[in-house]
Amino acid sequence: MRQIVVGIGGSSGSIYAKVLLDRLSALSDQLDKVGVVMSDNARFNWKYELGNEDYQHYDFDFYEKMNFMAPFASGSARYDTMIVCPCSMGVLGRIATGISNDLMTRAADVILKERRRLILVPRDTPYSLIHLNNMKTVTEAGGIICPACPSFYSKPKDFEALAATVIDRVIDLAGLKSDSYRWGE
Repeated sequence: MRQIVVGIGGSSGSIYAKVLLDRLSALSDQLDKVGVVMSDNARFNWKYELGNEDYQHYDFDFYEKMNFMAPFASGSARYDTMIVCPCSMGVLGRIATGISNDLMTRAADVILKERRRLILVPRDTPYSLIHLNNMKTVTEAGGIICPACPSFYSKPKDFEALAATVIDRVIDLAGLKSDSYRWGE
């Protein structure tokens, strides 16, 4: 049974966060705990882009962004994976430089220092040299950069199916078993 932290950053791409939470809900038999922390901009973007506040209806443990008493703020907790989706360039930069000024960046810092799995899903484009260097730094520290670049092999029929082409890769990277489109299968 896995324990996963989900950070939802404030860049555009709330559909990715929604599909991720949907997938994790569907895979609950593989999960012991899912802790979620959202930035203020993430809450705003979810409502603006998706037209609702349905993130409140998921059966996960939600933590306020400054709650450093959350279990995953310490390496002694057994959260083995963190997914930041979408990951703004600001969050990426703070993670890359070790600035733990809120729960999301503190949790990422803990995951990296404990040599656990950190998956960042940046949605911004284009990338500046600063962004690329921050991605390089996170990668060298053991993190995984999985840009929100959808694929079209599965011939997605709507926005959720298109976003799922990215999230299914994230689910694979997190080590969870799921049925999704596989090239050549």
